[in-house]
Amino acid sequence: MHLANSRELKKRHLKLLSRFNDLGIEALIVTHNPNVFYLSNHVGSSGYLVVTAGAVYLLVDSRYAESAKQMQEDSITACPSLQVWEVPSSYDEALVECLVSLEVSKVGFESKHLDVSRFEFLKKKLTDNQSNVELRMTTDVIAEMRMIKDAGEVERIRASALMLTAVTESAFEAVQPGVSELKVARLIDESLSRVGFDRVAFDTIVASGPNSALPHHHPGKRCFEVGDLVVLDFGGVLDGYCCDLTRTVSVGQPGPEAKRVYSAVHAAQQAAIQMVRPNVSTVDVDGAARLVLQRNGLGEAFSHGTGHGLGLEVHELPRVTKAHSDANKLEVLLKPGMVFTIEPGAYIPGWGGVRIEDDVLVTNDGYSMLTSVTRDLINL
Repeated sequence: MHLANSRELKKRHLKLLSRFNDLGIEALIVTHNPNVFYLSNHVGSSGYLVVTAGAVYLLVDSRYAESAKQMQEDSITACPSLQVWEVPSSYDEALVECLVSLEVSKVGFESKHLDVSRFEFLKKKLTDNQSNVELRMTTDVIAEMRMIKDAGEVERIRASALMLTAVTESAFEAVQPGVSELKVARLIDESLSRVGFDRVAFDTIVASGPNSALPHHHPGKRCFEVGDLVVLDFGGVLDGYCCDLTRTVSVGQPGPEAKRVYSAVHAAQQAAIQMVRPNVSTVDVDGAARLVLQRNGLGEAFSHGTGHGLGLEVHELPRVTKAHSDANKLEVLLKPGMVFTIEPGAYIPGWGGVRIEDDVLVTNDGYSMLTSVTRDLINL
């Protein structure tokens, strides 16, 4: 797991604290594991943070208390102002005790990561303790910070994305007539492990023939046939950071319709990539891909967004999609350091589909491709 250095952690803390006035809070409860790690370098599967102007409190149980203390002994990656708060039994009860001891009154929480029952429990316990703490909902505060990757994060994502080249070559070799989707999916997962990934980033997708019209098809027993289009979608996690790649290949010579659809999706992806540069809207990047497919009569066949952010999670901000009324899907202006996928597709029920996906970094004057695999239609 790649750990941020202490200076970078301090920058993250200061950036978060700078939002407190606008959010109307004096402290923030962080319960989402990737966000806990992002702010503290704590790598355990459990742990809460309470971030205040004076300190960062890490709430951990006996499994992690000692390792958290040892982490602070490393002068390079120690978390500034961290105080370890040991949890004897219940995390939520320990959280209440921590908040009461801090004498803060306006405390934010991550609304997407605290369910109603836990929220009601915390409110009741705070009332029982005669505390004046008011819990205030926040949305995507840290997720928005995580959109901009620092140099260390970019290095990890770039390294992981380049490792997908070898995995893709193995996947191409495995696609042959008579071989099943499930077998190729398992071979891809084995290849991800063999080249050095810590784990798969998501369930590998292998979708052949008519199944390729299903964007999130689960690999099954169907065997490849000559003339099939096969969508291969996979990714890995390296040092905590994710990468993601999709290629569509043909089993044998593709027919005229396969060539037409593939050519349109390829052009749509290229149009979207060419839009990537600072201060361009994510909606405009999506629109560039969508317009090409519409002009090729495939607008209705493109059923998802053009891309999603990559980092500690395989799906994070920014979302590269068309404008929505949903407040959680507002457009974002691109900034240097953002990393996301560009993956237009076209899906025709009963016939099949095509998707091409690459990972892209926004630079000061444009973009940098992180994945390096041919985007030509390969005949296997």
